[in-house]
Amino acid sequence: MIRLQHVSLPIPPGAQEQGREFYGEVVGLSEKTPPAVLVPSGVVWFDAGDGDRELHLVPDPDGLTPGAKRHFCFEVDDVPGTRARFDSAGFETFDQSVIPNRPRFFCRDPFGNLIEVLAIEGPYS
Repeated sequence: MIRLQHVSLPIPPGAQEQGREFYGEVVGLSEKTPPAVLVPSGVVWFDAGDGDRELHLVPDPDGLTPGAKRHFCFEVDDVPGTRARFDSAGFETFDQSVIPNRPRFFCRDPFGNLIEVLAIEGPYS
């Protein structure tokens, strides 16, 4: 079996609190303690579902490319409610092509990383 365990996203050095605000408060993820050996690097880890899936924010001055299409996707139960939360926090949400049975929207985090948010309501074909 192969499954996604974590996603690492670049953030500017020193932007950890901004990452905590967005991913912890706006998105609603719970922060978790990274391994002690990684703490000096400034990495911030979040639980991203089921206790064994994670999102890692990694300070990296060379990893940011404005407008990049790389992205990850959160599956949620309430797409309109999640979108309203992002919008009310001041993050612009937008649509792309419609996929049957996959209501979704996109947003960029404070560092320019692209996020897709969707619900799976049935087969897409």
